[in-house]
Amino acid sequence: MLKNICVYCGSSPGRLPDYAAGARGLAAALVERGIGLVYGGSNLGVMGVLADEVLRLGGRVIGVIPDALVEKEAGHNGLSELRITRSMHERKALMAELSDGFIALPGGLGTLEEIFEIWTWAQLSLHEKPCGLLNVAGYYDRLGEFLDHTLAEGFVRPRHRAMMMVDDDPRRLLQQFDAYVAPPPTRWVERALPENGASLPENGSTRSAMD
Repeated sequence: MLKNICVYCGSSPGRLPDYAAGARGLAAALVERGIGLVYGGSNLGVMGVLADEVLRLGGRVIGVIPDALVEKEAGHNGLSELRITRSMHERKALMAELSDGFIALPGGLGTLEEIFEIWTWAQLSLHEKPCGLLNVAGYYDRLGEFLDHTLAEGFVRPRHRAMMMVDDDPRRLLQQFDAYVAPPPTRWVERALPENGASLPENGSTRSAMD
């Protein structure tokens, strides 16, 4: 059951009005289903649009922001709840703890870092929660192509690539979240022959096989 969804997005508005429209569309989809929003706590940019729209529609919003960014990101004072943390690490851990899934709207470096980190945690089986990109106005088209490239080049396994769901419709994306089943944990250590071709010692030898 999806009680709260964490949404990563920009504290800037971006170039296109489509990005704000996409945030409002996601807000409506969340409120329709009674899903709460967990986000970075700002009243600026796409973040502010998203939070304001959820609140306007009668939904609940938990903002999480580190004390060092309260002034820089203009912490939102009208939320259902605003939690102030001591660090970015604490912020991200709390957002993950409060949430049952993770969506990235358009955003910059922070948005990309956050969604990739939480996806990596899923790959490592540190959680079994769904992750997705809401591809507003084709924003993530090229990222999707690059992720397919990492798969083709053998750095990402098919089941881990499939963990990151992508859709341009928030309702369809949430439906994918409903059906999500985390893959079984991956064994990260595999046997490897010594470079000189000699046989392995009787007890074997191993090397890391991290993707």
